[in-house]
Amino acid sequence: MNDTASALVENESEEIPQQAPPEDKPQKPLNMSPGAVKLRSWLNKSLRIQMFDGRVLVGVFLCTDRDANVILGSCTEYLPAEDNGDGTIEEPRMLGLVMVPGKHIQSVAINLNQHNAGELSAPLTKDINPEEVT
Repeated sequence: MNDTASALVENESEEIPQQAPPEDKPQKPLNMSPGAVKLRSWLNKSLRIQMFDGRVLVGVFLCTDRDANVILGSCTEYLPAEDNGDGTIEEPRMLGLVMVPGKHIQSVAINLNQHNAGELSAPLTKDINPEEVT
């Protein structure tokens, strides 16, 4: 082996000092204020958010922050009813994952609509009987 190759092999064979594992940091105390407890109880529940422009968002509450921004999963948007003249009602729009700025939120409530309430507890997949398929 030449000198360069042997120097590389020597460098590779040297043991690299292992860093000491980080010391366990003391965890922050859990905020037990009534508001924080209420928000934690709403996690993964279906929320209905009324916005100042009249739209209503319904989705699964995932998180919030100090500015009252809210993250909703599986969100659906409902527009305010408008008279189109022909009596048709606009379909709700599926948005998916959304961040709702706190400054646009007029009110927040647990969605007690029975149609959506069962949706959260139902499994995402279902066994299908081949006889049911047409």
